[in-house]
Amino acid sequence: MRWLIVAVLSVLASGLHAQETDLLRQVLAELAAHPRVRADFTQSRENPALAQPQLSQGQLLFVSGNGMLWQVTQPYRETLALTGTRTARIDDHGHLQVVRNGDRGVAQVSQMLQSMLAGQPEEALRQFDVEARGSTSQWSLRFTPRQQRMARVLSAIELSGNEFLQGIDVEMQGGERTQIRFSGTRDAGTLSALEARALGVP
Repeated sequence: MRWLIVAVLSVLASGLHAQETDLLRQVLAELAAHPRVRADFTQSRENPALAQPQLSQGQLLFVSGNGMLWQVTQPYRETLALTGTRTARIDDHGHLQVVRNGDRGVAQVSQMLQSMLAGQPEEALRQFDVEARGSTSQWSLRFTPRQQRMARVLSAIELSGNEFLQGIDVEMQGGERTQIRFSGTRDAGTLSALEARALGVP
């Protein structure tokens, strides 16, 4: 879940120039225009201590105002429902089990990511400086931490996309790097009964 923590932290920003502020506003408005989104993802995590990158694949479902389902299908199977401050694991029979005593940061950062995708970043724009490049047709947002304590661990996070979020790149100070690429991104359409129940959608 480290990718989720850092991905949500990446929406925190401050000190924007007028042009960058305008681009960020336009990007968030474009993302918010799709309140229910599905996407396939491929994640690659590189670590200087590992000979080979760690690879995983799966699907993401995001429903604005309700939360997200993060489903890993390779090399193992796991589905997590992140709704507000709650994280629940969904077993093979569709039963939800709340993850207790989990990482508090995961829940907090998950909320931040959900608010960014919903186009409501106000509460999050505090801890990072951001460099916005491109246009709404092909944009990138590079976030660097302002607080020294965080900067000792995290170097930068870069988000990229067009109509939808396409990629997340996370650079850690120790040389670890995580890349997430989304493909087949589309409006979610009708949710299954399990998806609706897991996310509390009426």
